[in-house]
Amino acid sequence: MQSQSEPAFGIDEARRVLGEVFAPWVQDLGLSVERIDHVAPQDLPDWQPGATLRMAFSERLCRHGGVVCGQALMALADTAMVIAILAANRGYRPMTTVDQTTHFMRPVASSDVLADARVVRLGRTMSFGRVTLLSATDNKPVAMVSSAFAMLPE
Repeated sequence: MQSQSEPAFGIDEARRVLGEVFAPWVQDLGLSVERIDHVAPQDLPDWQPGATLRMAFSERLCRHGGVVCGQALMALADTAMVIAILAANRGYRPMTTVDQTTHFMRPVASSDVLADARVVRLGRTMSFGRVTLLSATDNKPVAMVSSAFAMLPE
């Protein structure tokens, strides 16, 4: 069991996992970990652990017309949810995505994209989450994602 003074799965560990565990093509998306939330504030009873990742804008991620493609947005959401689950778990644990549903709300162009990933339920064999993708330019939602992950044996 972790002591209060011992660091949990923090931003440095999240950045290490992002750079070492994910496939090279995911690393090519230019993702960065902005925030890890793993300690519940006392004044927020409906708080959920999570993480915020940023995908830097790149023309390489755009389809015709300069709009960031859905495939890149879905990969961002999936990656952010993995990091959020690791934060909630307070450490690395292998898992695999078993379901991801994405609702695209509006296109995003010429802007970084933020992924606010929240763990809805952290389980022994399955975990569930939701991700809000936001345009970093105006902080308006561009997509909502719900996902489920099978937690694998270590």
